[in-house]
Amino acid sequence: MVDGMTTHSATAARARTGGPREDGPKVLEHVTGWALVVVVAMLVTQLGLL
Repeated sequence: MVDGMTTHSATAARARTGGPREDGPKVLEHVTGWALVVVVAMLVTQLGLL
């Protein structure tokens, strides 16, 4: 390493940019994802696109 920094310390030093967190509630993500899939499927069938 050039500055003697490890990968972990270099990653921890970066500023957060507002992206998804790694420690967030995974169950809520899955439930909202599947709800979105169901809503899109309902919209597709109601519009007669399938």
